Amino acid sequence: ETMPFWQLIPSFSLSQARQILDLTPVKELVSLKWNMYGRPYFCFLALFYILYMVCFTMCCVYRPLKPRTGNRTSSRDNTVYVQKMLQESYVTYEDELRLVGELITVIGAVVILVLEIPDILRVGAAKYFGQTILGGPFHIIVITYACMILVTMVMRLTSTTGEVVPMSFALVLGWCNVMYFARGFQMLGPFTIMIQKMIFGDLMRFCWLMAVVILGFASAFYIIFQTENPENLGQFYNYPMSLFTTFELFLTIIDGPANYDVDLPFMYSVVYFAFAIIATLLMLNLLIAMMGDTHWRVAHEQDELWRAQVVATTVMLERKLPRCLWPRSGICGREFGLGDRWYLRIEDRVDPNKHKMMRYTEAFKVQDRDNYDKGSEKLETNGDTLCKKELSALSLSRNTSRASSHRGWEILRRNT
Repeated sequence: ETMPFWQLIPSFSLSQARQILDLTPVKELVSLKWNMYGRPYFCFLALFYILYMVCFTMCCVYRPLKPRTGNRTSSRDNTVYVQKMLQESYVTYEDELRLVGELITVIGAVVILVLEIPDILRVGAAKYFGQTILGGPFHIIVITYACMILVTMVMRLTSTTGEVVPMSFALVLGWCNVMYFARGFQMLGPFTIMIQKMIFGDLMRFCWLMAVVILGFASAFYIIFQTENPENLGQFYNYPMSLFTTFELFLTIIDGPANYDVDLPFMYSVVYFAFAIIATLLMLNLLIAMMGDTHWRVAHEQDELWRAQVVATTVMLERKLPRCLWPRSGICGREFGLGDRWYLRIEDRVDPNKHKMMRYTEAFKVQDRDNYDKGSEKLETNGDTLCKKELSALSLSRNTSRASSHRGWEILRRNT
């Protein structure tokens, strides 16, 4: 069975291929499928996914914890709760309710992997994750989310400490995947592609430059404060904290660390001055300019990208949903003796405004033609010299154009 050509359009990387969506038969077919079945099913899927994420979030918020009994080994240790063992995690009635939510979460993760993996094998990983119209980055997010859920389940069953790491990643990725359902709305759909292009285009290139700047200045700050008391200026008390503090300074999340009760090293002022000029004034404005250029390019293709997203979403729903929930579109040919084939009726609509404008144009032409004939008759009956003929022709052309323009505007005002 061959695939219809309109289903292949979203997978093309060239923007010229998506111009086929402007053709009337394809436009009518996509509009029919999307308005009758695609949009209701997609909105229901979005609502179901949000409820699923709410269930998973509640299971994480109320995860099994118990008070810490061991002594603290460091003055900076602030831990008061630790994870329960598997035998202690499911005892009370509230634990049983949480167990139901956790089973729903695990079943959902397995369903996601079962639905996504066959498409990866059929299309190929490069095309499946690379096409923004097909939602490539969101497929990476949802697959990684499902894997984090399974890793958390294994750590819970084996009573392994540290489940907070995959659980935190799963929460962030799961809620970020809600942006995928923005493509069901014309106002928000192109913005998802804009975010994808900014993250995987502008931001990825910018992160390489940012990493070099942060690595260099964080090392310098750590060396400067290596001999200072960390109780007075603790932002650079070790190297990992120096990297994190410099990252916050780069994004202007915090101000430069200062303690007016003690003396700061002289080199800190010099290095911080250079860092502020390079990071805040130069590189952040460069990132804003790059994102503005991406926004301008995507905004010019907004309608085209929206139609391509609708086609890709409709094709996805046709493949994933059961056949009984997606009836055939169009008219069966057996009713008209055309065999067992399905046809789509296309209505050729006539725009009445176009005919009105044609009448206005003809009125202008008639007025210009009449004035031109009258001017020619006057010129033929006039027996003056050549100079007088040229002067009369110039004045006649001005009067003729002014009169025809005035009559034309009167026709437009009257008809409007």
